[in-house]
Amino acid sequence: MNQAQESALATLRDATGDRFPRASAYDIQWILSRSMGPNPLWLTEWLCEQMELHSGMRVLDLGCGMGLSSIFLAQEYGVQVWAADLWIRPTQISENVLAAGLSDQVFPIHADARKLPFAERFFDAILCVDAYIYFGTDDLYLDHLVDFVRPEGQIGITVPGFTQKVRDTLPEHLRPFWAQECWSWHTVDWWRWLWQRTGLVSVETADSLPDGWKLWAAWERAVHALEHPEATEDDPGPDAAVLLADQGRYMGFHRMVARRHPAAAPSQR
Repeated sequence: MNQAQESALATLRDATGDRFPRASAYDIQWILSRSMGPNPLWLTEWLCEQMELHSGMRVLDLGCGMGLSSIFLAQEYGVQVWAADLWIRPTQISENVLAAGLSDQVFPIHADARKLPFAERFFDAILCVDAYIYFGTDDLYLDHLVDFVRPEGQIGITVPGFTQKVRDTLPEHLRPFWAQECWSWHTVDWWRWLWQRTGLVSVETADSLPDGWKLWAAWERAVHALEHPEATEDDPGPDAAVLLADQGRYMGFHRMVARRHPAAAPSQR
């Protein structure tokens, strides 16, 4: 490992050790090699700070990617996890689960978030870490999702988003990062409004990760250093460069936790 890579990993550890003590106990290179975005264990730990998870609960990890968040949930909270993803084959998730020795607690499944194959009220809690923007901006999606959590069960999400509204023109410094999917980003107030207006849930937490852009930039810098051994310490990579230019003016992470109303009627599916 060269100096730039060692420096990037050291920065990453220093940035998060105290903030995410549970996640920081996991090998950072193991996480980096299996992640599909910013560190899923940080985001899962942050989300779980506002959720009531107890040993033996049935939990849906929706959009679990390679299953790292599912492994973390089973390991740290003793819950049973259904690790559901559309893009990643269950066999790929299962390899990570087996290596962690959690095959009796984590159950990989191929599933479309819009056509979930579960019984109504099956789960005690539902989590979605860094994936909800791909389907959850639909005005009626919560009507579908809420069917699968028991009355008074919690639904929690983390999403990348805007810290202030973007009006008619995209800020110039964001353009190198931008993709069409980023138009599904919103402010934390927008997310609260989307759920609260349905009457299906009561929103208990809706906030943003303090200095989330700094953590995100440190992560992207480490990813770039490991993927590009020729990179120098002065080259943070294109995504980290955008985050550093933004300084949290627009880019960040939000979390929201809500509880299903006891009287919420099932959707007409």
